Amino acid sequence: MATKIRLKRMGSKKKPFYRVVVAETGAPRDGRFIEEIGTYNPIAEPTEFSVDEEQAVKWMLEGAKPSDTVRSLFSNRGIMTKVHEAKNGK
Repeated sequence: MATKIRLKRMGSKKKPFYRVVVAETGAPRDGRFIEEIGTYNPIAEPTEFSVDEEQAVKWMLEGAKPSDTVRSLFSNRGIMTKVHEAKNGK
């Protein structure tokens, strides 16, 4: 089962709000997901991003690949370095 960590769009027209979810690769963008691990609000000033870092690291160590946008958000938060350190055993 190939999994991805990606954004699920919520909110109304012109006012997007996203949930960070773990889903199977073939599942629709706003469809079925395995687990919700955070939220992202790009409209707020400054942008709001909250995520359960332990769950994100756990899923990535199990093989889940983050989408490009989620990878950028995780890098800004420092989660990607935690994953690399956990993989390399530091």
